[in-house]
Amino acid sequence: MDVKKLVAIFIVSLCIAVMPTIAQVDNTTANGTTSNETNVTATPTATGNVTPAPTEAKFRAAPTVTLRPVNDVIDKSQDGIFELYMYNPTVNDVTLTVDAQISVPAGVHVYGEGFGYGAAAGTVAGAFELPPGAVRTIYINIKAENTGDFTAHFAGLYWPGDDKDAFQQVSLTHPFKVNEPSSNPMDSEPTGGAIETGDSDETGADESNKLPLPSGILSVIAVVIAFGALMVRKN
Repeated sequence: MDVKKLVAIFIVSLCIAVMPTIAQVDNTTANGTTSNETNVTATPTATGNVTPAPTEAKFRAAPTVTLRPVNDVIDKSQDGIFELYMYNPTVNDVTLTVDAQISVPAGVHVYGEGFGYGAAAGTVAGAFELPPGAVRTIYINIKAENTGDFTAHFAGLYWPGDDKDAFQQVSLTHPFKVNEPSSNPMDSEPTGGAIETGDSDETGADESNKLPLPSGILSVIAVVIAFGALMVRKN
């Protein structure tokens, strides 16, 4: 057989053998897949109402808790007077809770009206709650048995609402002087009368209408009555 014919037959046979493989590769490429491709399954999106996480109780603005002196000199006629002032700013949405304790040295006695849960020699303690926008002032009377210079110490905690883990500490001291021992150091009643606070719930009625008339006015009234009676007799 002629060599040229043999070469032609070989080339035709080779083409026939390769064509199915080429067609398979083209088909695979057209479908967009390869032997190394990894199929990825899309995760379905959850639908429905989602419950928001609870809001942490906290102060937007820091509250004010201070101890300040009203009268820091003690004698027989008057006690030392301090005031515990508390303010919860209106911008806050939570209640201010205050746990306070005031202590003084031995021989000095402290009395605090409005302190709730305990008192001992030289110490008063109490807990208070203030809603947003509220102000409260507690007056503390201090009496002494001995003269000298002393110091009142205030220690307290405050926190938002019921979140006690978010507490903040307060520690304050104020000096005061005792010129004379108090006349009644063991009596919780204030010496020299109660302090005027100006609060709307202040008690005490105006008794000016119950005061007796001065004697001079009574004499004038008597003279007018007598003169009137005399004029009636003349007529």
